[in-house]
This record gives sequence, C-alpha cells and structure tokens, in this order.
Amino acid sequence: MSSIIKRNLLLEGKTKKIYSTDNPYEVIIHYKDSITALDGLKKDFLQDKGILNNEISTFIFKFINSYGIQTHFIRRINNREQLCHKVDMIPLEFVVRNIIAGSISKRLGVKEGTTPSNTIFEICYKNDKLKDPLINDHHAVFLGLISYEELNIIHRITSNINNILKKFFLDKNIILVDFKIEFGKDSKNQILLSDEISPDTCRFWDKKTSKKLDKDIFRSGLSEKVFNTYLEILKRLNVG
Repeated sequence: MSSIIKRNLLLEGKTKKIYSTDNPYEVIIHYKDSITALDGLKKDFLQDKGILNNEISTFIFKFINSYGIQTHFIRRINNREQLCHKVDMIPLEFVVRNIIAGSISKRLGVKEGTTPSNTIFEICYKNDKLKDPLINDHHAVFLGLISYEELNIIHRITSNINNILKKFFLDKNIILVDFKIEFGKDSKNQILLSDEISPDTCRFWDKKTSKKLDKDIFRSGLSEKVFNTYLEILKRLNVG
C-alpha cells in the first residue's frame, strides 16, 4: 500500500484537522484530543481522546460501508488519522432521536428517557453565529443549502443508518438514544456520509442500567471519566 503524504492544513475545527494530500480528491482527517460542549462554551483537552474517537469512528464507518451506504471513509492511516474522500460539506446536521434526551427534553417539556411512538428526525443549520438553529426542510431549501431531491436522499439514508445502528448497538447492550450526522458531496456530486460517528456525536446508554456512555459525561462536569467511558464503547464494539 503506497504511503500517504500529508500536505497543507485545509481546515481546523473544534475536534479535528483536515489536511490535503497529493491526491486532489482525498484528504487526511486528524482527530484532536479536544472536547467541547454547549456550542463551544465548555472546552477541555483530554489526553488520547482523539485516538479513541478515530478508532470508534473507523469501526462504525466500516460497518456502515458493509451495508452499501456510501461514506467519505477510505481507510484508517494511524491511531489519529483517516484517509477520506474530499467532500464539500452540506452545512446541515441531521439529528435522529429514538429516545427523548438533551435539548428536545427542555424544548418540548418532555421527561428525559421517554420513548416516542415515532422516530424523531430534525435538521440543524450549521452556523456558529446563529448557534446552529433548528430548521425544517423548507428553510434549508429556501437558504439554498440543499434541494428537496437531495433532502429526500439524505432522509432515506439517515433512516437506514438508524435502523442498522440501533440493532447493532443493542446487540452490544447499548441503547442508541440519538445521534447527529453530516453529509458532503464529492467530485462526482455524490452524497456521502461524512464527518464522524462517535460518543461525541451520539448518545449511548447502557441497556441494563441506562448509564450514560457518551459526551453527556463531559457536559455533566465529569471530564475525568470521559476517557474510560469512550474506552468502554470501543471495547464493546470489538467484542466478538
């Protein structure tokens, strides 16, 4: 396998860096040890947290790829980096809620832990100045961020991913409470699942105890427990 040459830093976000390579259609994504919450107001540095998220996200992307769902993931390069298809990110977060938790509990006045009769799908506009507001399909099209046809494609993919991951995690004694995913378009204008899927972007609860196994540990002020919590997720993924 030929070596990958890391070139210029293209973008640095809260938890990842993106570098160019010699291939104009591929990038290197580097996972940092930073962790943020509350729209970036709460921040910390957690040694080797990026290594865990890289491994977890790699595992999940490979699993999703095995179902024929196209993602930006190509392969894991080392303990902190992935080789991925270069995409133009669609500035939307697609949120799936299987159980009421977090912001929706406060927004709707519904007790956390309530299981809705229907799966709840939401869209957030990724805009730091506006604090990533909740919008609907029509807002997204009005803003010129996406077309109705593209939204229909993404909604189908998102629902499929939810069905696949819910069953997979339940087999690992983990409840997939909710998650947010992002998409981008490659050089051929294909829509690819992008960014990451990890305890930073999902809510995981233990099936038996409802213990939280995700970034809510950090939101609750328990930074010292984050590494072992994320490690627990990785261990369960690798069972069997």
